[in-house]
Amino acid sequence: MTPETAETVPSARRRSRWARALPVADLRAASATVRLLVLTQLAFNVGFFMVLPYLSVHLTGDLGLGAATVGVILGVRTFSQQGLFFLGGTLADRVGIRPVVLTGCTIRVVGFVGLAFAESLVAVLVATVLVGVAAALFSPAVESAVAVEGSVSEQAGGQSRLDAFALFTVCGQIGSFTGPLIGSLLLLVDFRIACLCAAVVFVAVTVTHAVMLPARRPAESTTSWFEDWRIVARNRLFLVFALATSVQLVAYNQLYLLLPLQVDQVWGSQAPLGWLFAASSLLVVAAQMPLTRAARRRPLRAVLPAGFVVMAAAFGVAGVAVIVGGTGWAGLIGPALFVVLLTLGQMIAMPFARDLVPVLAGDRTLGAYYGFLASAGGIGVLVGSAGLGAVVDAVPDTAMGHAAPWLLGAALPLAAAAILRSVAVRVDPVRQP
Repeated sequence: MTPETAETVPSARRRSRWARALPVADLRAASATVRLLVLTQLAFNVGFFMVLPYLSVHLTGDLGLGAATVGVILGVRTFSQQGLFFLGGTLADRVGIRPVVLTGCTIRVVGFVGLAFAESLVAVLVATVLVGVAAALFSPAVESAVAVEGSVSEQAGGQSRLDAFALFTVCGQIGSFTGPLIGSLLLLVDFRIACLCAAVVFVAVTVTHAVMLPARRPAESTTSWFEDWRIVARNRLFLVFALATSVQLVAYNQLYLLLPLQVDQVWGSQAPLGWLFAASSLLVVAAQMPLTRAARRRPLRAVLPAGFVVMAAAFGVAGVAVIVGGTGWAGLIGPALFVVLLTLGQMIAMPFARDLVPVLAGDRTLGAYYGFLASAGGIGVLVGSAGLGAVVDAVPDTAMGHAAPWLLGAALPLAAAAILRSVAVRVDPVRQP
């Protein structure tokens, strides 16, 4: 072997390792439709996060609305999205994924244009509801499309459905990270410009889907909408799975409730939050695909609960850090470990959880099942975050008191892990050792 060859081989290996760590190679390996869908998720999140993180400041500062009114507006938006996911998923089953996705994108364009020019409370409410309804339509439709197209790819000997969902997570995270950065630059000009640019993103997504998304006809159904919902409601194993999985969303939302409170306590401001969120995004982008490939070698009854145990560890570490105390850089160790472990737990569990939905559903009415899963998560966040917030308000002003919500938060993923292990044993006996 010549010196030139000896140098080239390690370099090629290093490039190969980086290619496996980053999603570029996985995008190339995906089918054309899966690639379209995961890049769609990236674009969705870019457009959404260009505007929504800055909406409350616009409403209070530019339009002069009170904080309570803004809270109602944001709550209505969340409800119009999470509460209607089940309906959006059922529509995808009934009329087809493509028309529901196109309708949702079109409604979101109207919503963002409305936010750009809304100056009255009624106009703002209508626009924000449209933004939420749009997500209730296209989100469950896109997830069910990833499941369908991932299965088609897997059966043809291509990328697996599990890898498609992992790639879906990576691209969504890229969008969540880059959207606020782009929005912050556009806000240097005007909030209206940010809204209109977000609308342009969704116009581009709409046109692309109209041209490229396959118009697969939904399966003929002899049942009513209500009967479809009853089928989901009678699937007890899925209901248990949905309840346990909703804990993940409750845990995730503590990035916006418990974490900011703790960072402000130890640092004196919330300035480090942006860096913590950036670290979370970079971890997902760099490690999601190789982590999923490694985890798939283990039985589902081990992988799925393991992710929730890691999430529980995130809360436990944060609670211990509160008890130990510390300010400044030392005080940030607990919050940083919380973000890293929470992200890692989600990376382990959630691609497998999404991949399990078609199995539990028997590959039927996937839109309704994914919609129900999202709606259950929304209800879980409402109840769980309200409960943890009440604990924060009620505990005494001591180290143990401040640690109480974190330790309570740790109990939820632990309970979910036990439930999900039981579900996994029942639905995937083939992979059990």
